[in-house]
Amino acid sequence: MTRSVDARSYDLDDLRERVLAEHGGAVDDSIPQLASADPDLCGLALVLTDGTVRHSAQADVPFSVQSAVKPFLFALALLDTGGDALDLIGIEPTGEAFDAVKLETGTGRPPNPMVNAGALLTGALVDGDDVAARDARILRGLSAFAGRQLDVDDDVAHSEHLLGDRNHALAHLMRSEGTLSVGADDTVAVYARACAVLVDARALAVMGATLACGGVNPVSGERVVPTDVARDVVSVMATCGVYDGSGRWMRSVGVPAKSSVSGGIVLAAPGVLGGAVVSPPLDEQGTSVRGRIACEALSAELDLHVFGSRAA
Repeated sequence: MTRSVDARSYDLDDLRERVLAEHGGAVDDSIPQLASADPDLCGLALVLTDGTVRHSAQADVPFSVQSAVKPFLFALALLDTGGDALDLIGIEPTGEAFDAVKLETGTGRPPNPMVNAGALLTGALVDGDDVAARDARILRGLSAFAGRQLDVDDDVAHSEHLLGDRNHALAHLMRSEGTLSVGADDTVAVYARACAVLVDARALAVMGATLACGGVNPVSGERVVPTDVARDVVSVMATCGVYDGSGRWMRSVGVPAKSSVSGGIVLAAPGVLGGAVVSPPLDEQGTSVRGRIACEALSAELDLHVFGSRAA
């Protein structure tokens, strides 16, 4: 059965205008840089498997990637550990808040790589003998996913490290359980800088498309991760990427995704396209309100739902 996706002529600016009419949600205020985000920011981008990039206005406005980095940290951890990360991190949904100070009963493992505990551990598992080396490895890896050099917002990283009390608690809890082999403060520092990497909707859509293309960046042509790594990451995005709203997301949108408190959402429709939306006001699950509406429209209008019925 062949998918019929006419994304090349899809009017993303029209979709942007439609979702701008929505004024629900609230901007995250966990750090000052997020609290000061423009609530009217709204950008969208799609990247097809042949490298075609489509985007709306404001798709080039930078923002910190925040939790949308988690699939890519998981990918790098899988790559750098030869798949051993799957023995150290669970892959089941939790029904808990993304920053819940909780590990798997009996194992001491994080429940999955899309919650903070899992992301802290995946950041600690990438190659590197110290914080600086792991930071550099992560930035190289994220830049390869994006097909261009990315940078870190040092002010955001500082705030994330300073104000991330629950992340510090999680890192110390994993240390006490023997799950984390490096220092707790170093682990939080690495994750804080990963969350502070600056992207825009276009870059984030390329990153999603790289996963959708089985690990090959469709813009640069570079193989970033093996096919099985991309498959594993997208699978966990489908079940855990929108936290305790993941089931509702897969029913209504049907495209593996990862949300973030900066208002970004990255999409990976396997074999079809990658996408991204950014709009800072969030719902109670921490997902962009306009982003959710836009993704529902994209899924319906481009026939993206992985469980949808398509004409041959």
